[in-house]
Amino acid sequence: MATIKDVAKLAGVSTSTVSHVLNRTRFVSDEKRELVERAVEELNYRPSSIARSLKVQQTRTLGMLVTASRNPFFAEVVHGVERRCYERGYTLFLCNTEGDINRMEANLDALEEKRVDGLLLLCSEVNDEIINLIEAERSVPIVVFDWGPESDNVDRIYDNSLSGARLATKYLIAKGHTDIGCIAGPQDRRSAKERLEGYRQAMVETGLPVRDEWIVEGDYGCEGGVEAMHYLFGLDKLPSAVFVCNDMMAIGMLSEAVRLGVRVPQDLSVIGYDNVYISRFTAPALTTIHQPKKEIAARAVDTLIDRLSSKRIEGLQIKVEPSLVERESVSNLKK
Repeated sequence: MATIKDVAKLAGVSTSTVSHVLNRTRFVSDEKRELVERAVEELNYRPSSIARSLKVQQTRTLGMLVTASRNPFFAEVVHGVERRCYERGYTLFLCNTEGDINRMEANLDALEEKRVDGLLLLCSEVNDEIINLIEAERSVPIVVFDWGPESDNVDRIYDNSLSGARLATKYLIAKGHTDIGCIAGPQDRRSAKERLEGYRQAMVETGLPVRDEWIVEGDYGCEGGVEAMHYLFGLDKLPSAVFVCNDMMAIGMLSEAVRLGVRVPQDLSVIGYDNVYISRFTAPALTTIHQPKKEIAARAVDTLIDRLSSKRIEGLQIKVEPSLVERESVSNLKK
């Protein structure tokens, strides 16, 4: 395997000149640069990433930890993170904990041992054990998605769930709906709490009653939507519309509605949250609140890399605004 000394010898220049050409750290004349590049190509030389990392104290690698989740929202965020890392010249090491706290701890330790420059954490659930792991002294900066402890070592990026829930509920109201229910997510999660609160705020501000029997707590999965639809169907009266706090539960509701003979949107209007890719292919196509997953992923990566270059100490809280995507699952009662 060729070394930097072999390149320098073939090009007739010093090893420092080769280094400057490869790392673009100092001006080198076009003539010498061309000689070096020709020698690199002829010898098929590949710089040692290990040696470079020891010299500059950076590996240009990031680690990402993802807990197990069947929600395609997570896969779309991971795809965006991978893309942004590539655009910024970084390699991403991806680990899946499958909900195992011991595996999460082992992965965190392994990523730090690999000298990753920073960590990104995307977790579908939060508990005291996970928070304790994150709050423990870490040698690298951390960005978490959606949740996270208030810590100098942690940046947090999340969507404005309160605003998105208000937007969804007020959209239903603008379409003439007054009997509106809410399929909430697990109330131990920040996003789920804010979405339920946003629904309540929009209803109260418009002077509409919030009926407890039309509020159902789900699990953020399709199964939760199936169970919620079955529960609502068993009531004396269905609401005319429901705000469902994520798309997976909304998709579960649409599936169960077909089985029960409930027509969407004629009998029940449904609006979701997240705008996952498959939501446009449901029948009817799901009206939903769009989380800008590509922007969230890109800003998470950029925040981490910028922190590395600026040596910033304090943690940031970055909020991204959602928007409405109108499709076919909500009827207009004002027509």
